[in-house]
Amino acid sequence: MKKKKALVAVVLGFLTLGHMNANATQNPEWLKNAIFYQIYPSSFMDSDGNGIGDVPGITSKLDYIKSIGCNALWLNPVFVSGWTDGGYDVIDFYKIDPRFGTNTDMVKLCEEAHKRGIKVCLDLVAGHTSDQSPWFKQSWEAPNEQYSDYYIWTDELSDVKPTDIIKLKEVQGKEFGYETLIARYVEADAPRAKYYEKNFYPSQPALNYGYANPDPSHPWEQSVNAPGPQATRREMRNIMQFWFDKGVDGFRVDMAASLVKNDPDKKATIALWKEMREWINKNYPENVLISEWANPPQSIEAGFNIDFMIHFGVPGYGSLFFQPNTPNGRSVPDRGQYEHCYFEKAGLGSTEIFFKNYLNSYNETKGKGYIAIPTANHDFQRPNIADRNTMDQLKVTQAFFMTMPGTPFIYYGDEIGMKFEMGLKPKEGSAERTGTRTPMQWTTGQNAGFSTCSPDKIFLPVDTDNGSLTVEAQEKDPNSLLNYTRELIKLRKSSTALGNTGDIEVIHENYPLIYKRSAGNEAYIIVLNPSAKAVSVSIPKQGSTELVFGDKKQGAIKEGKTSDKVVAKGISALIYKVK
Repeated sequence: MKKKKALVAVVLGFLTLGHMNANATQNPEWLKNAIFYQIYPSSFMDSDGNGIGDVPGITSKLDYIKSIGCNALWLNPVFVSGWTDGGYDVIDFYKIDPRFGTNTDMVKLCEEAHKRGIKVCLDLVAGHTSDQSPWFKQSWEAPNEQYSDYYIWTDELSDVKPTDIIKLKEVQGKEFGYETLIARYVEADAPRAKYYEKNFYPSQPALNYGYANPDPSHPWEQSVNAPGPQATRREMRNIMQFWFDKGVDGFRVDMAASLVKNDPDKKATIALWKEMREWINKNYPENVLISEWANPPQSIEAGFNIDFMIHFGVPGYGSLFFQPNTPNGRSVPDRGQYEHCYFEKAGLGSTEIFFKNYLNSYNETKGKGYIAIPTANHDFQRPNIADRNTMDQLKVTQAFFMTMPGTPFIYYGDEIGMKFEMGLKPKEGSAERTGTRTPMQWTTGQNAGFSTCSPDKIFLPVDTDNGSLTVEAQEKDPNSLLNYTRELIKLRKSSTALGNTGDIEVIHENYPLIYKRSAGNEAYIIVLNPSAKAVSVSIPKQGSTELVFGDKKQGAIKEGKTSDKVVAKGISALIYKVK
């Protein structure tokens, strides 16, 4: 009898282990059909007339968000902040910033969103806090207090280059420049020690998750298993639990790859997030983690459900959208290295770099997690910039975003073609990114319906292009970008092939871009030509097709005996169903 019990225990043990391994990258079912809407809270809707958006304002617009076809939200940081980096310098992770409302307002937002079938994800700044955080203030003073080892302190920096150090007194009260980003340590002359390590701006001291490979000659480099780093990761788990229990459905994690230091292959950081994933799978299996990692094979291995292909990390996004000599949001590695971008009228760009890197990431992560190619975000330009500024051009970009595999993310206002506003002064650490954070444009008239405040009090200026770039105007126009986006999403949702999990095959690169989406016996062919010139190409025979989206005057697929001919007029987007 004892032998039987022991055998059963062993079998159950193997089954449990197999179940845990199978669920290492567990994806909730709802992600198969998720379409996210990203909101910069200060700029979406002001409910109290102070000129700054807030949580009740977001709640008041949930029906609009649902009407687009979006069923999930990602909010940029809403926690108490020092506002030196647009909310990414968090003072208190457990409290909504008073400018946005209260914790109760956030609970209500989640409740009202859930009634409408909308999930709510917040932004988790896991790698650092504000220098005004009570944790950091305590750590600043003494080495043996509760939060002392939540941060990285040292009195000496042997063999560290002078360019790795910046003096705090030289940057206080100033808009931070590029030199403050490349430095690693801040000279603060605190009672605790002379230097602390930062994560981004000097006002954002790095949280201490330890070092993957501590240098014995650097006594300040603690191992990942040291008490301080272990306490820090417990705190992050506590923060997630606090908000999950209030109805939040997940987190987008800022700078997710930055946590463990001296971790060039990211193995220690991956292990940290795998630990978090196992905990979430066990306790909150319907909740998700979205990473700002920009390396999907790494991040999805780490247990993230979604990662972005954006302006840094895996190259290619910039080659599609970042036009030369325009302020693309901020100085990033993927900016300025391309003579032309693909989505421009000149028709001189290329999709080669993008698809080479995208398909590699796609093939490595298929069935494990999702890649998101966002329309824009708070850190870089919108599609409407420079001479890419007409509705027909923006419809072509939107057709691309809404027909690619993975999880679509619409940045608020891109569904109505809001502009990247050039030449705006920095606001709350925005630097070059200000132009992508302007208020949502709801109506014609004062402040575009965003706020009842006097125009001089509005968070940032608006530019509705004489009222055309507003929800009010586009609701009334059946040919508007807003209604075009709604129809695209409706088509996407009607088809597994066009949806988040459908396969992709690139049939022809450059002008026109042609790719096939398929699932089982269902298939669609997407033809995009963002150039102003009509083009025609021969492609391998696809069989009989039917135009299901777009204007038949803009092009055709002509079936041949051994190959098909695709004709696409300038600035066109066409979707065909394979019969």
